[in-house]
Amino acid sequence: MNRRWDGPLEKKGKYVYEIPKDYKKGMRVNGRIFSDERMIDSIIGDNAPEQVANVATLPGIIDAAMAMPDIHWGYGFPIGGVAAMRMEDGVISPGGVGYDINCGVRLVRTDLAAEDIRKNSKDLIDEMYNNVPAGVGKKARIKLKRGQLNDVLDYGVEWAVEEGYGWEEDKKRIEDNGRMDAADSGKVSGKAKQRGEPQLGTLGGGNHFLEIQKVDEIFDKKAAKAFGIEEGMATVMIHSGSRGCGHQIASDYIRDMERAVKKYGIDLPDKQLACAPIDSVEGKDYFAAMSCGANYAWTNRQLILHWVRESFEKVYNISAEDLGMDLVYDVCHNIAKRESHEVNGGKQEVVVHRKGATRAFAPGRKEVPAKYRDVGQPVIIPGDMGTASYLMRGRKTSMQRSWGSTCHGAGRVMSRTGARKRFRANQIKKELSDKGIYVRAASNKVLEEESPKAYKEVNRVVEITHNAGLSKIVARMVPIGVMKG
Repeated sequence: MNRRWDGPLEKKGKYVYEIPKDYKKGMRVNGRIFSDERMIDSIIGDNAPEQVANVATLPGIIDAAMAMPDIHWGYGFPIGGVAAMRMEDGVISPGGVGYDINCGVRLVRTDLAAEDIRKNSKDLIDEMYNNVPAGVGKKARIKLKRGQLNDVLDYGVEWAVEEGYGWEEDKKRIEDNGRMDAADSGKVSGKAKQRGEPQLGTLGGGNHFLEIQKVDEIFDKKAAKAFGIEEGMATVMIHSGSRGCGHQIASDYIRDMERAVKKYGIDLPDKQLACAPIDSVEGKDYFAAMSCGANYAWTNRQLILHWVRESFEKVYNISAEDLGMDLVYDVCHNIAKRESHEVNGGKQEVVVHRKGATRAFAPGRKEVPAKYRDVGQPVIIPGDMGTASYLMRGRKTSMQRSWGSTCHGAGRVMSRTGARKRFRANQIKKELSDKGIYVRAASNKVLEEESPKAYKEVNRVVEITHNAGLSKIVARMVPIGVMKG
């Protein structure tokens, strides 16, 4: 366990704390943590602010090294970290994206009432468990033809929809329409492809899940109407990432970046921040490969959505179209993006790293689907197993304060090893059952690791991001049934 952080922390507002840039040698900007007095103690508990200070030393960083209230210790960057870099002298760092490239969440609405679905929740979760491979090492249901994985890496969800996995309308409700154009499968190693091919369309393990939910309360009626969400309806949330493919891409390029640091004479306080200039060969190659990882992850969630729809069709004997199973939106929360932002009074292209952080673009941004542009980008914040999740939206203040970024979930306060020592699967199942929640997991180990008590209180995290102006609460969802990988 990391030691408790004891560095300087200056309160700059009710929901903002800063680490002054004179805290340590090499800091180019301040560190900025969005939190309140109640949450800050858990944030400094695992030394994650030290990683915020380290990120502040990276060449080309603008304004501040930022962290969301769900921040905790990560690889190089903290999980919950956000940093924007200038194109001309900035760097790109795999540690600022993470190993699970484009780990993300999608929310699906239905025309079903949550109370009516409750009696079928076990059948639905069991059917999804049969249809969606879950757990460490599980193999895909589909067998790709020669060369098809390259199409997945290059074209993302376009490939999936063309192959019959989903609806044309789905693409319009995914960040970047489910495809980063910079992707080049030629920059992805054979080993990454070898790991990714048998895992496409699998949920994975850890904190990944499928969840049937009830829309418990609406807070923003205008936005909820635009998103097609009503109080009392049943929704489905999907949380997964780029599996072994993304992990291998990260591993490959971290090694390349460690060499690049020496080549370009970059001085780092932590070798896990290994990076390269954005426009260098190494920087461009990583961005192209990372984009492939992102496309793989979107395709992965698209296949899972297809099988979730099929599961509902089998249980209800009604088509997914007639059940109103429209995709609301899909967001990624481990990514680096080239984006246009206001810097010093003018528009400027920058590279924004979001690791364990979610894009939250304001109304009017061209990146927001036309259907939602008047209210802002949907933001999906999953809670931990057995607690609430939230639908939020981007706002103008999020563009001004955090590069259009917000939190990504509850954030851990306990390691997986610590959780396994403390919690027992049978007790967790009983506690969930007592709340009317049916859970099915690939193993007891994952249930213990993902105990709700191993996480921060998601309601507090969301309240802070709302009050800090990073995103606005639209609706709260509570679980009815949970499937864990």
